[in-house]
Amino acid sequence: MAARAEIGVFGGSGFYSFLTDATEHAVTTPYGDTSAPIVIGTIGDRRVAFMPRHGLKHEYPPHKLPARANLWAMHELGVTRLLAPTAAGSLQPHVKRGDFVVCDQLVDLTSGRPSTFYDGPETTHISLADPYCPEMRAVAIDTARGQGISVHETGTVVVIEGPRFSTRAESRWYSEAGWHVINMTQYPEAALARELQICYCNISLITDYDVGVAGLPPVTVPEVIAVFNDNNARLRDLLLAIIPLLPVERACPCATALDGARVGH
Repeated sequence: MAARAEIGVFGGSGFYSFLTDATEHAVTTPYGDTSAPIVIGTIGDRRVAFMPRHGLKHEYPPHKLPARANLWAMHELGVTRLLAPTAAGSLQPHVKRGDFVVCDQLVDLTSGRPSTFYDGPETTHISLADPYCPEMRAVAIDTARGQGISVHETGTVVVIEGPRFSTRAESRWYSEAGWHVINMTQYPEAALARELQICYCNISLITDYDVGVAGLPPVTVPEVIAVFNDNNARLRDLLLAIIPLLPVERACPCATALDGARVGH
């Protein structure tokens, strides 16, 4: 029988040790290779597919991620719900290092990334008004609260092209706009997931303050890595607790995102 999974996680090898039946799978896609082979195993009674979005050795920078291949492969395996944790920067003083943000909105400031499966001739316009699955967000928030995590129940993430960090002027703009989180990977992942009618949920782990916040010094890579490593176990434990609690039946708009989205249909 072909490998199947119902829940996907863009997470690294730290998750695999919890799987007693982990098997590795390479999935062929029309969009090239995925970032890495996908590992499938069982958590509770749920079949889960794990893949590090940046590759096994973090060899894919944000602007070069094979996002279409990664999402297509999850879809091919049968994944209908996808957890997409990220390291992220804070744009607001009250969103602190080590906090988790369950984002509910995004702003796309990337440029030139392939961001749709529909290049014609079947013209398709999905709604991304609410880019994150409300059912998954509710489970994530409740579970984080139960674990005593400092969690922000809403937040707008601005997605920049990268791989560079922001200028002071850019960061000040984002902060003054009222946005909360800055990241380089949430787009086009969220849009591609919606086109495949996959429920998608981001949990941002805040590793730093962006350079325009509160006059702080510029962010550095060692700072990001240090904070992420200090909190990675908390993030892993949260995700592993969320997975068994996700409803099997979907009553969210994600599941019917293509209804009425195609021109002429």
